[in-house]
Amino acid sequence: MNIDIIGAGIGGLTTAIALQQKGVKVRIYEQTDELKPVGAGILLANNAMQVYQKMGLKPQIEKFGNPISLVNITTKDLTVLSSADLKHFETRYNCQNVAIHRATLQRILTEHMQPNTLNLGYKLAEIETYDNKNLLRFENGEEITSRITLGADGLNSTVRKQVFPNTKIRTAHQICWRGMVNISLPQKFQKELNEAWGNGDRFGFVQIAPGKVYWYALKSFNKQNNAYSIERLSNYFSNYNEVIKNIIHQTPTETIHTATIEDLKSIKSWFKGNVCLLGDAAHATTPNMGQGACQAIEDAYILGECLDKFTIETAFSTFQKLRTPKVKKVVNTSWQIGKMAHWKNPIATGLRNQVIKMAPKHMGRKQSEKIFELETV
Repeated sequence: MNIDIIGAGIGGLTTAIALQQKGVKVRIYEQTDELKPVGAGILLANNAMQVYQKMGLKPQIEKFGNPISLVNITTKDLTVLSSADLKHFETRYNCQNVAIHRATLQRILTEHMQPNTLNLGYKLAEIETYDNKNLLRFENGEEITSRITLGADGLNSTVRKQVFPNTKIRTAHQICWRGMVNISLPQKFQKELNEAWGNGDRFGFVQIAPGKVYWYALKSFNKQNNAYSIERLSNYFSNYNEVIKNIIHQTPTETIHTATIEDLKSIKSWFKGNVCLLGDAAHATTPNMGQGACQAIEDAYILGECLDKFTIETAFSTFQKLRTPKVKKVVNTSWQIGKMAHWKNPIATGLRNQVIKMAPKHMGRKQSEKIFELETV
């Protein structure tokens, strides 16, 4: 079996390793000329780390990342409203939650792939299906005949547009800035992720290595006005805690990445013939649960198991059947969290904070249990 993967994001790279470990020949085609660490940092939750444990990558990822045992929702002054203690799941699954530089994770993954797997500078232009095969045409003029094609090319997937042209992307009307900064956090913040909620904005930060912090900031905009300036970022969050203001101040402006928050409206099918989508190409989510890359990593593992055990059509249908309930829950819950986090009315946000503070801890644990448990093929 030969399989071609379009897209060398975390999902595509993980899928390639999962398949190669089962003896499958894999080629990856990536549109960029180099793998750039857009987004800078990533939190690998327990479910993702379970996959990497099964693949033998856990020790190396833990070595180069920073273990995170608490995830806090706070007010603007970093007063904790809700705290998810992850130690229970660390013991249960023998896996920590790890914050790591995206470039470091990419390096680890590429080092575990077989030589000559990755082909850079291949932007897909068109897929033509004939005789149960796919002709892949790339913008660099190359043409490849593919027996099985997997689309791991993200929210704006060319594969999805070719196979399912009527899918829709929805916007949350939020702008997101992401950055990395060399800074020493107070010790109490070094093993936890904190996300501070304000009025129509929020700010999250986590240490990914000694003296290195990944952060993200979000602010709502309306259809008429989305003109926010990176140069004014400090002003937008001037009423937040000094730790947060210092993080922004110490980050070089030219290194900050800006994007709008979007997800993919649910699609009926992830596959057609011998073409299958995975990760954001199939079920892109807003980043409010830290599960976007994690769900792509789960896809990689489950799809690898299905292709190892079943014929192509059965593998794809089983893969989607197993994965759909969880990813739908993640997409919908994440969307709702993002909206609630950006309430602007002071009365509403005050009530929201009180409800979060009073919520029983077992509710959060129950939700985490459902997210962290892997499907069985």
